[in-house]
Amino acid sequence: MSRRRKAEKRKIVGDPKFNSILVTQFVNCVTRDGKKRLAEKLFYDAVELAAQRTGQDGVTVFKKAVDNVKPVLEVKSRRIGGANYQVPVEVQPERRVALAIRWLITYSKSRSEKSMAEKLANEFVQASKNEGGAVRKKVETHKMAEANKAFAHFRW
Repeated sequence: MSRRRKAEKRKIVGDPKFNSILVTQFVNCVTRDGKKRLAEKLFYDAVELAAQRTGQDGVTVFKKAVDNVKPVLEVKSRRIGGANYQVPVEVQPERRVALAIRWLITYSKSRSEKSMAEKLANEFVQASKNEGGAVRKKVETHKMAEANKAFAHFRW
């Protein structure tokens, strides 16, 4: 870690179609090997499919899915007196979004549909209904934090 100064956060520009910073963050996380256009096409196709399946606006479904997956608490390992404790801590707002996006992508990839757009769309729809793998991951994280609430006084 640098001792000089904190790294400056770069400004993220909204995506061309919806002008949303959240969409840009998601597309950037989906991007592989610098193929951002392909990632954008995957996302836009997934939003279209989600809109068809729910009858609502696709971006609204996506935003609701991200909100439902955002964790409030997580555990961090802390070494005290030769023992490691899982200490529950509150998740910073930027990290909440990052974790939600990462979990949505991870659990989309592990689905069994044919195309990645279908996988993403189905994960969006399920997460917007508080179901699916990403929401399960959030619940597990919260359960872990709840189980280790006794070590909350070790917070730093």
